[in-house]
Amino acid sequence: MSYAYLFKYIIIGDTGVGKSCLLLQFTDKRFQPVHDLTIGVEFGARMVTIDNKPIELQIWDTAGQESFRSITRSYYRGAAGALLVYDITRRETFNHLASWLEDARQHANANMTIMLVGNKCDLSHRRAVSFEEGEQFAKENGLLFMEASAKTAHNVEEGFVKTAGAIYKKIQDGVFDVSNESFGIKVGHDTSGQSRGAGGSPSQGGGCCS
Repeated sequence: MSYAYLFKYIIIGDTGVGKSCLLLQFTDKRFQPVHDLTIGVEFGARMVTIDNKPIELQIWDTAGQESFRSITRSYYRGAAGALLVYDITRRETFNHLASWLEDARQHANANMTIMLVGNKCDLSHRRAVSFEEGEQFAKENGLLFMEASAKTAHNVEEGFVKTAGAIYKKIQDGVFDVSNESFGIKVGHDTSGQSRGAGGSPSQGGGCCS
């Protein structure tokens, strides 16, 4: 299937927060409870629709271990979007967000869209980080935010699609020079005619699984 645009994503965050599980749930609609630690990077892709346009998301899932940080950094370049993931049941993964964000700001293009994802919200009885804390961190750092569960699929689709909607709006607003592929955006063959604004991005993600 031809696409109007191709967006490159990177998924970042501490090891064990569920990055690979989020990717698998989004691309294959399945949950794998036992997942080997990612060594280096893994890759997945899926087509979504924004404003009636087919957009292919190419997603690089990176290793969270410190020893792979230099590999991860090379993937920031050329990424239009990032999912920055922490585990709501592990406070230290939230505390490390500032370090990940600093890396992203340093190595990625300034207009990369970042979605902060508090994963494992199906385990709210073991919650160590409140929804409000995640929301506040996102607000202070200009990030999108939602809580999600790779296990139940809650907000997984929304996380990837809402990020794509924000990137698409930046294209419509002239923020990106789409002829420059270093921004992580590739123009494909658009079969849907004239572009019509940036509608069609999904509604705001709210709280978590009840």
